[in-house]
Amino acid sequence: MNLYKKMETGTYIIAEMSANHAGKIENAFQIIEEAAKAGADCVKIQTYTADTLTIDCDKEAYQIRGGLWNGYNYYRLYQEAYTPWEWQQALKDKCRESGVDFLSTPFDKTAVDFLEGIGVEFYKIASFELVDLPLIEYTASKGKPMVISCGMGNVEEIEEALNACRRRNNEQIVLLKCCSQYPAKYEDMNLSVIPDMKTRFGVPVGLSDHSMGSLAPVAAVALGAKVIEKHVCLNRRIENPDSGFSMEMEEFAKMTEDVRNAERLLGRASYELTEQEKSGLSSRRSLAAVKPIAKGEVFTQDNIRSIRPAIGIKPKYYETLLGRRAKKAYEFGDPVSMEELIGETE
Repeated sequence: MNLYKKMETGTYIIAEMSANHAGKIENAFQIIEEAAKAGADCVKIQTYTADTLTIDCDKEAYQIRGGLWNGYNYYRLYQEAYTPWEWQQALKDKCRESGVDFLSTPFDKTAVDFLEGIGVEFYKIASFELVDLPLIEYTASKGKPMVISCGMGNVEEIEEALNACRRRNNEQIVLLKCCSQYPAKYEDMNLSVIPDMKTRFGVPVGLSDHSMGSLAPVAAVALGAKVIEKHVCLNRRIENPDSGFSMEMEEFAKMTEDVRNAERLLGRASYELTEQEKSGLSSRRSLAAVKPIAKGEVFTQDNIRSIRPAIGIKPKYYETLLGRRAKKAYEFGDPVSMEELIGETE
């Protein structure tokens, strides 16, 4: 598991498969292979059944109205979207073969126990489970890193989730800023909360992104996000409950490239010059004679100027020199000599 190692130097990128396998394990294998090629550090699935998430009830409260899943009840949605548990060891093995980490979101204690049985190395808690403190505490009790999405969460709820982990002496926590809309609108993302979360809660922070395109992940990295999670699919024409807001693989590859370029752009807090900048120093301005100047002649605005290239003394001494008499003769274009500054400091 490369989560913490990767966060030391850059951004850990999670490709969320979710329901995009569309019920076919060969699709799931292909998603893992292509996500790895596209630059993912990890492929994530979800471990639940319809019965571990809800009940099969047709009362109005159990119906979904509006959005991508309009017309479903919760039970039928999760029946369609779930990843069969009998696949998951094979998916984990495929991740290892492909060189990416395997991660899953458990939704109840039986899922945690199952994932422990196949040897997962860390866990994800979904935004909707942020308030399920018994589940968080039980998962944290396994002593493995916890990546917790905070969609819809207020400060108190996030603190309660952190405290649930800490009651089990688990301090290996990463929080993910998340807007729980599918897809999320830019104006609702509020990515400025990322640095606040980092300061307020004292743990690494990332972004679980449901918006379209690469812009939000790049902006999040610029704001200090250390983890990016994005839903991926082979093709949005392969219909399933998550395809409508998922990235196709070419888009995901472009996003990983954009994120890595953002990391390069951010660099480090340093005023050191690059080698190319050093070569450009010679094109700075300096003081030079723009008319012939005799020894003893007064320096004036007419006979010295600040011009390129940097062959003379710095322009900051211009006012100091005006009115002084030259200690040597200068031809047109000669740099003003340092000897004119005897008694001055650089």
